[in-house]
Amino acid sequence: MAKLMVGNAPCSWGTLEFDSAKGEQIGFDRMLDELAGAGYTGTELGDWGYMPTDPAALRAELDQRSLVMLGAFVPVALKDPAAHEAGIANAVKTARLLAAVGGTPAPYLVLADNNGTVPERTQLAGRITREAGLTPTEWRTFAAGADRLALTVFQETGLRTVFHHHCAGYVETPDEIATLLALTDPRYLGLVFDTGHYCYGAGSAACDVVAALERFGDRVWYVHCKDCHPAIARQARAEQWDYFQALRHGVFCELGKGCVDFPAVLRWLAAKQYQGYVLVEQDILPGMGSPKESARRNREYLRSIEANFESATGKEA
Repeated sequence: MAKLMVGNAPCSWGTLEFDSAKGEQIGFDRMLDELAGAGYTGTELGDWGYMPTDPAALRAELDQRSLVMLGAFVPVALKDPAAHEAGIANAVKTARLLAAVGGTPAPYLVLADNNGTVPERTQLAGRITREAGLTPTEWRTFAAGADRLALTVFQETGLRTVFHHHCAGYVETPDEIATLLALTDPRYLGLVFDTGHYCYGAGSAACDVVAALERFGDRVWYVHCKDCHPAIARQARAEQWDYFQALRHGVFCELGKGCVDFPAVLRWLAAKQYQGYVLVEQDILPGMGSPKESARRNREYLRSIEANFESATGKEA
């Protein structure tokens, strides 16, 4: 019977990619100690330079805690063709480090838009209108950049790339996710499905993540477990908060305290014979409490519902 493999990430300890949202910065060694101590067996890399960038040093840090490297988040402003070259170079650099320390399962290069940098999309996060989206020409540019990056990463390192749909970026809504997938090569670019970003980005009180997983199907290669607090999401939309205001008010709450049906997600993954990790992300901002304790509670919550994954897996066998 398969066991659920669960990782966590530096963003849960306040190392968010947004300078305006960063929490208290702690050393990577303490973060990894707390992550492993809370019962996680995998991690992502975090911002370049947060963990060691020398492969031997990074592997030693992972090995001494029995951790698997799962991936690294690389934002690229794909709407702008002038950003593609530098974005690809950064992705390849990052992927080479991942490949050098990777184990089983192999890590992913996690590609995303340069979220939070376009004022209109940042202001409208959680309530995106069609008019705020990309034009057909912009979509072709965006998708071509994503395809070229994913192919180059694969050719240079053997690693596959997953796109992270994300609020305050150009791929946020369900239809935007579907459009990107339709325009890109399924051999090299998959989807990291983020449960919390999906629910907030869907723009309504509905949070049917299983229907979304069915819709995106075989392009879902990796899963980020994040919850979304429905009352805070409603207030954010009603009061027209921007993305960072919603973050500061805790729109992405601890697992089991929001609208995501995680037992159903685990059953879906098991039915699909999902072989990878699920990664917990709990955006911790200043004043929001202890990352260590939040990570422990999130792990305990997933442990309390793991039977949904194990029993469904057993039925498939």
